[in-house]
Amino acid sequence: MNKEIQNRLYGIRGAICTQDTVDDIVKNTSLLYSTILEKNDISETDIVSIQFTTTPDLTKLNPAAALRKSGYASDVPLFCSLEPVFENSLKNVIRCLILAYSQEKGKSVYLNGAEVLRPDLNK
Repeated sequence: MNKEIQNRLYGIRGAICTQDTVDDIVKNTSLLYSTILEKNDISETDIVSIQFTTTPDLTKLNPAAALRKSGYASDVPLFCSLEPVFENSLKNVIRCLILAYSQEKGKSVYLNGAEVLRPDLNK
């Protein structure tokens, strides 16, 4: 019996540390996004939505706006909220969760110091 490989919906996580400047937020949001797409072999047409969170110390630009400013995800619903504050939390972090159709489970991406958040996923 020949079964076609079916896409299913997966959540793909990522995070990146950045400085609190408009230029750095745009650059690092774009880097995180493009790396996730490349590492997971997905295109923007596979994406259902993207949710971002930021730590409260990032105040210069919303990463959803930064992604749009970079020319990405023009037809993708984006949402951003603040990350909860906990004692000893890593500072200057943008996190994202991309919901996308794929044939396999997504590979997480952690960059620029955010690797400490999930060392188990950075093998």
